Amino acid sequence: MNPIRTEFPFKLPIGLVHDDGTLLREGVMRLSTAADEIATLGDLRVKTNSAYWVVVKLSRVITRLGHLDGISPFDVERMYSADIDYLVRLHDEINQIADESVAGSAIGETESVPGNIEASPSRVSSIKR
Repeated sequence: MNPIRTEFPFKLPIGLVHDDGTLLREGVMRLSTAADEIATLGDLRVKTNSAYWVVVKLSRVITRLGHLDGISPFDVERMYSADIDYLVRLHDEINQIADESVAGSAIGETESVPGNIEASPSRVSSIKR
């Protein structure tokens, strides 16, 4: 069993209507890796438009949305702003917790994972570059 929690379920505030008409709201996001950062920064779309960074990054770390195993940048482009904001905050929150749990474990402390990202205060997102 992996002692580090790497995947986090979520439920989008609005959801994405898939091509087949299905409303996709529930999904799973995993922790970001260095490979995600490198691949995202190397993406030609990001190099020509830095605002596209969030689209590529989210498409890499969302491992499931509804019946889809992973999503494409095109799927992220079609999401509503409220859902993008929610996913950015979730990304920042789970990756911050990962950083804190590593620091905490180094001094013998255990960090808990918040139960509801929607209740977390909004803050400037590090994922938006």
